[in-house]
Amino acid sequence: MKRNYKFVLSYDGSRYSGWEHQPSTDLTIQGKLENVLSRMTDQPVEVIGAGRTDAGVHARAMTANARLETSLTPEKIRDYMNQYLPDDICVREVREASERFHSRYNATGKTYCYTCYVGELKPVFQRKYVTVLKEVPDVDLMRRAAADLLGTHDFASFCSNPRMKKSTVRKVDVIDIERKGSYLTFTYHGTGFLQHMVRILTGTLIEVGLGKRSPDSMPELLEAKKRALAGPTMPAGGLCLMKVEYM
Repeated sequence: MKRNYKFVLSYDGSRYSGWEHQPSTDLTIQGKLENVLSRMTDQPVEVIGAGRTDAGVHARAMTANARLETSLTPEKIRDYMNQYLPDDICVREVREASERFHSRYNATGKTYCYTCYVGELKPVFQRKYVTVLKEVPDVDLMRRAAADLLGTHDFASFCSNPRMKKSTVRKVDVIDIERKGSYLTFTYHGTGFLQHMVRILTGTLIEVGLGKRSPDSMPELLEAKKRALAGPTMPAGGLCLMKVEYM
């Protein structure tokens, strides 16, 4: 009998074409997981992720679930997966979940962190996980702008999908901007995020910090609901999914 299992995993997304499997490539996180689990159970397996991270985006604690028919314990499933998965994907935890558990639909919150490098020297060993800025943005100005983005809003201006049919209303309750030495981090927490939303929010806030737009312009930008009016989509490498929350 098939049982529902919950997985928590970390991955370096640098060489992958995102989470979701694609017909044109086998370099996706979902594809790698499904291949290993299908080999383990000797039958097709569908792995459902809590979100669809884009190409190049990383995760410290992505949650997923799959229904498996196996006699292996959760610990043995974890060990089997880690033995056959590439070194840039690690399954941190496997446990049996309720039949109704769905990693995407049951998620109540997500935390993302975007990291920029503002030091003088090249970040040789962190280069795949940060975006290097040529100028240092003003943190206070960015925090002022971020305050107007908190709450429940229509974030259509921060969505890169022009054909989005579902609601673009989301709740963002934390935008924490910190500079520690050579690193500038933007931490976001919300109920969910639109396509490229975190990267566009970060690009827009950085423009504020560089004096390219007013920190008081966020309400007008939200009201406009036009992607072209927001800032650039920051590179994928600086983004990491930190945590997915459930009740």
